[in-house]
Amino acid sequence: MGPCFAALLWLHPVGLGAMIPSRLFSARLRLLEGMGRWTPSTQAVLGPGWLLPQHASPRLLSVSCADGAKHQEPRRKKLLSEKQLKRHFVDHRRVLVRGGRGGDGVSCFHSEPRKEFGGPDGGDGGNGGHVILRVDQQVKSLASVLSRYQGFDGEDGGRKNCFGRNGALLYIRVPLGTLVKEGHEVVADLSHPGDEYVAALGGAGGKGNRFFLANDNRAPVTCTPGQPGQERVLFLELKTVAHAGMVGFPNAGKSSLLRAISNAKPTVASYPFTTLNPHVGIVHYEDHQQIAVADIPGLVRGAHRNRGLGCAFLRHVERCRFLLFVVDLSVPEPWTQVEDLKYELEKYEEGLSARPHAIVANKVDLPEARARLPRLQARLGQKAIALSAATGENLEELLLRLKDLHEEHVANELARGRQPLRW
Repeated sequence: MGPCFAALLWLHPVGLGAMIPSRLFSARLRLLEGMGRWTPSTQAVLGPGWLLPQHASPRLLSVSCADGAKHQEPRRKKLLSEKQLKRHFVDHRRVLVRGGRGGDGVSCFHSEPRKEFGGPDGGDGGNGGHVILRVDQQVKSLASVLSRYQGFDGEDGGRKNCFGRNGALLYIRVPLGTLVKEGHEVVADLSHPGDEYVAALGGAGGKGNRFFLANDNRAPVTCTPGQPGQERVLFLELKTVAHAGMVGFPNAGKSSLLRAISNAKPTVASYPFTTLNPHVGIVHYEDHQQIAVADIPGLVRGAHRNRGLGCAFLRHVERCRFLLFVVDLSVPEPWTQVEDLKYELEKYEEGLSARPHAIVANKVDLPEARARLPRLQARLGQKAIALSAATGENLEELLLRLKDLHEEHVANELARGRQPLRW
């Protein structure tokens, strides 16, 4: 039983109050100011069967019961973790960015004893802060990018020629491979780690009256306000950046293959379109070399006309330096898949199918699939890497071929005077 209820006992039925002498009601209860606790008067002590006065407020009694309880902060919205944001993959975003406003200039004059004509000493306002897009390799999607950003304002000027502080820079973290568009014009391509782009400039700070001091105007009172920041509407579009891109039809085994050669954990199931978002896995080699492999969602015939997942994920193939065509050997005519995939890539972007590539024949662990392997190689006119992502058979050949394609890419980039992508 709490301390506030120590004086409260069971009350008798209605009508008992008539039997109690009126003088007994002279007991008074005092509320100690600042304590929030009920205490009986020193002139009387509550006994069994005594009633509280009718003017006693139940709200005050409840306050006394809550005495000593900690003040509870209002609940705030819990921020999503990066792992939760990956579940909601977003590869395009419309963003309104506005730079910070500049601080106002000040008009004032120097005031000091025995110095009658101190002159103007109003300082300039600080410049508004810029809004900057910065590549962060820990961010994998545009889901964390908000639809509106406002830069920090600059401070106003002060007396004694004190300039206002500039507004702080506001950085927006975007994933690697973000394309920035204004209207239909591409204004920035953030395809390298650490790339930055000034999305909106902050406004210039206003001038104080000290700035307008001249020989013909020794006591200027003019000052200017700060300028508003730049306002722009930008369209962010994500194109996955990876060394190799696995392209294939639904249920060809691309996700299972990525799980087998890297630590990536894409969803694997026996129904089509299991992979709805691009996944990037890192393949590690003994010489500390790392190759990024992207699992592109399955394509269908007519994908360049936006069928299936369509162009929404065909653009993720553009960033891949070389390709891995994953073929399902369990279908009756697997060689037609390579022809259809090259046709869709060429229709989407000319020359995309001509990039360096390797053909991977998956599901060779099935008896009917192994029987189709010689005919597949004869129809394609080149050797296909036969493997099984489920059992891990012949994965070494794929890893060696992947390393050869990467070394050729690095040599070509260095020959052109460009720095190759590193993870």
